[in-house]
Amino acid sequence: MSFLNTTTVRMAALAAALALAGCAEEQTKGYVMAPNALQQVPVGSSQDQVLVVLGTPSTTATLKGEVYYYITQKTKRSVAFMNPSITEQTVLAVYFTPDRKVERVANYGLQDGRVVDLVTNVTPTAGQERNFLEQVFKGVLSFEE
Repeated sequence: MSFLNTTTVRMAALAAALALAGCAEEQTKGYVMAPNALQQVPVGSSQDQVLVVLGTPSTTATLKGEVYYYITQKTKRSVAFMNPSITEQTVLAVYFTPDRKVERVANYGLQDGRVVDLVTNVTPTAGQERNFLEQVFKGVLSFEE
C-alpha cells in the first residue's frame, strides 16, 4: 500500500512540475530588427534612408547632435504569477552629423549600462511633492494675501 501512495505522490509532483513548466513565458518587447537591415544603413546614409530601412525609432535624442535609439528587450517569466526578469537588452544607436547623415552606428547591451524601462507608470516632475495638508494650508495662506 505504501508503494501505491509513493507512486501517486510522485505522479502528482510530476504533473504539477509539468503544469508549472507550461506557464514559463519568454517575450520580446520593443524594436525587432529585420535580418541584414544594418547592412542597408552604412555610414553616410541619409536620415530618411534610416527611417525607411529601420522604421520609426523607439526614442530620439537631440542633445549634442541627433541620435535614433532602437530598443529591444527579451524577458523571461518562469512561472505565470512571477514578475518577468530581463534576460537580454539591446539598444541600437544611430548617430547623425549636423547635415543629417549617419556618422556611426553602435550596439549596446545589458553589460554596457542600465536597464531601460520601456513602460513606466510614473511621470517625473520638477519641484516639490506636497502632501494633502501642505496643499490645503498653502491654499489657505495664499487666499488670505
